[in-house]
Amino acid sequence: MSEQNKPFVVTDRRKFTMDGDIRPDADPSPEKEKRTVLPDPPASVASSPLASPEELEPEPELPPPPTAEQNDQARRAYEMTADRLDTAIRSANPGMDHPPAMNFEQLVQSVYMTAIMQLGGATQEGQPPQVDILGARQSIDMLSVLSDKTRGNLSAEEERLLNSALFELHMAFLEVTQALARSAAAKSQGAPRPNPSGPSIVR
Repeated sequence: MSEQNKPFVVTDRRKFTMDGDIRPDADPSPEKEKRTVLPDPPASVASSPLASPEELEPEPELPPPPTAEQNDQARRAYEMTADRLDTAIRSANPGMDHPPAMNFEQLVQSVYMTAIMQLGGATQEGQPPQVDILGARQSIDMLSVLSDKTRGNLSAEEERLLNSALFELHMAFLEVTQALARSAAAKSQGAPRPNPSGPSIVR
């Protein structure tokens, strides 16, 4: 018989009859449905009907802090490397003095000068000041944090230096922000700027 003339056979694979009885010709060992079994949630989460996805995720664990021995080894390696660097610099520049050791006063002066430059203090003569107002604010806030964390642990000279630096930076910040506000107001009204060489924000 040719392929075209073969009869079409329909096989009924239903397990039950219309009455709900098991068909006599049904497969006695049907393939069981595959089910995915999920683990039970923690008791604290299962008892909460409003558990959020964040509660289901474990909190990330912070790495352990370095031991005292590791800190000591890192400090010694740093000092040896810094000494080799100083020796190489002095060899390339005969007569150069040894760089001064870092102290609290130099730290305050470094952050102070950074903030002054961000407020446009390093602008060349005849050029409009380029102001990084957000960077200046962060530098000033850094000194404020330093003042809070060192309160009661400074000498009279160190405290006077820090307070003076913060006072001058606060006043300079107010002056620059007021100048920027006046410049922006004049520009929005279409009037000529009162100070053509006034500050401009660095973007």
